[in-house]
Amino acid sequence: MSRDICIHTWPCSYYLELEKRWVPGKLSLTPLSLKFASDKTADVLVSFPLSSIVEIKKEASHFIFSSITILEKDHVKHWFSSLQPSRNVVFSIIEHFWRELLLSQPGIAMESSSSPTSRGKELTGLMACSQKRLEDTAKVLHHQGEQLDGVMRSLDKMESDLDVADRLLTELESPSWWPFSSKPWKSLSETKPKEGTSVTSSEPFGREGIVIKIPAIISQRTESHVKPGRLTVFVSGLEIHDSNCLLMHRFEKEDVDDIKVHSPYEISIRQRFIGKPDVAYRVISAKMPEVIPILEVQFNKKIEVLEDVSMLRSARISSPTEKSCSFWHAAFVTASGLLGHTVHHESPTGSQEGGPLQLLKSEPFLSEAESQELTQILRKLKGLALDAETELQRQDEALDGITTAVDRATLTTDKHNRRIKKLT
Repeated sequence: MSRDICIHTWPCSYYLELEKRWVPGKLSLTPLSLKFASDKTADVLVSFPLSSIVEIKKEASHFIFSSITILEKDHVKHWFSSLQPSRNVVFSIIEHFWRELLLSQPGIAMESSSSPTSRGKELTGLMACSQKRLEDTAKVLHHQGEQLDGVMRSLDKMESDLDVADRLLTELESPSWWPFSSKPWKSLSETKPKEGTSVTSSEPFGREGIVIKIPAIISQRTESHVKPGRLTVFVSGLEIHDSNCLLMHRFEKEDVDDIKVHSPYEISIRQRFIGKPDVAYRVISAKMPEVIPILEVQFNKKIEVLEDVSMLRSARISSPTEKSCSFWHAAFVTASGLLGHTVHHESPTGSQEGGPLQLLKSEPFLSEAESQELTQILRKLKGLALDAETELQRQDEALDGITTAVDRATLTTDKHNRRIKKLT
């Protein structure tokens, strides 16, 4: 089902070589194939996998203008013209998914294999993917904890400043003839070095390491102008670069207003401005399914999964043939199932007629090396999950402390304001 997701559909015309005529219709791209359906009959006139493509070119001649030609391995050439919104847009997106598919060809071959050895490799790869996702989530959680620590330091500094203000107000409220002066100006000057040190210690953190970086097709404002580029996810924000590695825009985490997931392979990012046009980018990538779970953790209140995508996701997870797409469910269910085969399928004593069948059943689905690797990954997953739970508990306590400190600072500020009004 995940392989049948329609990434994009473009109105165009296809050249029927046998009939020597152009047929209007729609060209549809899925993660693994291209197909063209006629507008008149709604029949699929041509459909072929991306892996069979040898060459994609922009061509034109005296009778074909602004066309895309796709050459297959068996030397079959397909012509597509009258592409909307433009030929360059369609060419860039198809070429991107074709190139990424070629780069990941060994993984696809492994998935298509049904041998017992490939099942073990597939399960190991699935668990390794789960481990990477949890590590990325732990990075985001760690940075969130650092931000909470920075807030606590700022509140401590604010509390010390309010103490200084209290001493100053006490001095101002004292009569001029009062002999016991506490010399507030001297105390204020003495606190300046401490204030400086606390400011330097609470400076914002620099750019962290990259969480994930993927190639993508970038468009800004209009879909008729696209360019190849790269989307980089940092713990503190997002960066969009062009194909020459030049920075197009950086979104700080707090500056992102909303992220919309239009499909498992397409998102839009927007930053609003008052009195100026919004900064919005649309990003399409074959690697986007790896990024969306990270964005859901990092921008959980700002990300919006459109209804069609959420329905598709729930259908994929509920379908028995697509439970592998939900790596948490598949990892543990499949691991328990396969490991159960290796332990419980013992050849029972008794009838000799069932001997060959019993030997076939007793053959393990996982090799010893694969079982050891899975055990190590599961131990790492357990450790990461326990660390994440500890960090979440610490952050809950920090949030309680921040709430108490904010309430205390608010009350003190109100009291100081009333005292200042009496003095003025």
